[in-house]
Amino acid sequence: MSEEKMYSIRVPASTANLGPGFDSIGLALSLYLTVDVYKSDKWEVIPVSKELEVFPRDESHYICKIAKKTASLYGKEMSPCKLYVTSDIPLTRGLGSSASAIVAGIELANVMCDLGLSQEEKVHLSSLEEGHPDNAGASVKGGLVVGEHNERETNLLSFKLPSIEIVALIPNYELYTEDSRNVLPSVLSYSESVKASAIANTFLAALLSGDWELAGKMMSEDRFHQPYRKKLVPHIEDTEEIAKQAGAFGVALSGAGPTVVCFSEKKHTENVRKALSEVFPEYESIKLEIDYDGSTVKAYSVESNGEIIQSK
Repeated sequence: MSEEKMYSIRVPASTANLGPGFDSIGLALSLYLTVDVYKSDKWEVIPVSKELEVFPRDESHYICKIAKKTASLYGKEMSPCKLYVTSDIPLTRGLGSSASAIVAGIELANVMCDLGLSQEEKVHLSSLEEGHPDNAGASVKGGLVVGEHNERETNLLSFKLPSIEIVALIPNYELYTEDSRNVLPSVLSYSESVKASAIANTFLAALLSGDWELAGKMMSEDRFHQPYRKKLVPHIEDTEEIAKQAGAFGVALSGAGPTVVCFSEKKHTENVRKALSEVFPEYESIKLEIDYDGSTVKAYSVESNGEIIQSK
């Protein structure tokens, strides 16, 4: 019986900044982009999720372009593929949908061209595309990531927060990253930069040491981006008040917004979700776990009768 290989690429969503960790701290979340890959004689992208129907269905699709670009960097040429793409990551909501597509493209090139990329190389390549490592790094490595990125290298560390869950309040409107970036100042004074950096450092130390109260306080005192973006996301102040009353210890704008993420110990998460859904019934309020797997690729054998068997 003849068979062919297919691959399934899964990439988690991410939330970035977490308040004061601007462009350097991110967290992988339990929403996923999945790309099922089959060899083909032409490029074809089939959207399984309705929200993805707006994107091209040929090699001009973003995932295909990233895959071809990645392959060319290593002197390889991508053979055409048929891709079935599924995603439960909302688009343009600040949950790393573009970063997940970048990582999926890199994983596609890696498996189809046998590049043998290390996790560190995947982090660097995806961060080069994003311009910063918080979303892309989280999608590759999973967990809480802290990193620094430049053209030559990306230094990224991943940590676990086993007692924490997230409630994401996802509005019913989009906010493009470019628009959200345009409200930021071009420079900060030296004294303001020192203060903002001190807040970020204290936030990270508090989070990793389990001092939730201090971590939450530092999240609300960010000086890098949230004060400037609040006018674009008017619900963030009410969200913070309601979530904290329900048991959350920290609230932050997710990436460029408009999603707001609420951090709480697991025992309080459902209370936070319910409280937000009651006040914001027109928005989506969902409980999310932290993803610790990062991007994964599984190989399958497809037999002539159509049966799909996972390869060992």
